[in-house]
Amino acid sequence: MSDEKSRRNTAAGDDMQVEDSVTDPTHRASVERYVTQARLGPYLAEVDDDYALAEELYIWNLRASGAFHEVLGVFEVTLRNALCEELRQWHGKRTGTWLDDPTAVFDDRRIEQIEEARRILVQRGKPTTEGRVVAELSLGFWRFLLSKRYQNTLWTSHLRRAFPGMKPQKREVVYGHVEALLTLRNRIAHHEPIHRFPLVNLHDRMLLVSAWIDPDISIWLAGLSRVPSLLATRPGSDTEA
Repeated sequence: MSDEKSRRNTAAGDDMQVEDSVTDPTHRASVERYVTQARLGPYLAEVDDDYALAEELYIWNLRASGAFHEVLGVFEVTLRNALCEELRQWHGKRTGTWLDDPTAVFDDRRIEQIEEARRILVQRGKPTTEGRVVAELSLGFWRFLLSKRYQNTLWTSHLRRAFPGMKPQKREVVYGHVEALLTLRNRIAHHEPIHRFPLVNLHDRMLLVSAWIDPDISIWLAGLSRVPSLLATRPGSDTEA
């Protein structure tokens, strides 16, 4: 028997074993005990209480979440670095860095987040350089810098320049896209279902904002993304991803 034929036979056998395990009452009891019935509930509701299909959808959700996690990580780094470039320009030749907020622009919560990032670095025995502090700040921090609060102080003068490909440059549009992507990212981080989210649309929005920053980054991100191929394999629902 050829190696390829042997591989196919082995794979087919593995699939049969997986299918058999799903229908095994002991298997279901273990999954419901440790994954919990409450967590499986949204998947069972989606497929009319077909347990085997619900488990398949749950596994697909895990894989789609993992694929999104990869590219959202790249997106977050791209966004924060683009905004940081403009914040450095805003800071200019003043002493310290933009994180020191020399003109008292930041609200109390942003100041608290910056100080918390510094405390974490100190606890780890790491230097509190600008780059390290920036890396500790969450996507929520950057989202809020795009909010209406900073329309006149940061957006109009500097942050809009982080999106040279956006015509016209409307802060509320960028904010809306980033907020939607943050919501998705937080769902994934807390291991929550994303199968009911408009995932095709969210993936497109991520690529769009990336293209506003730099078209080449967006093309690269699209090329490394596993999301489209996974969305095409969604089981058990006629609902568009």
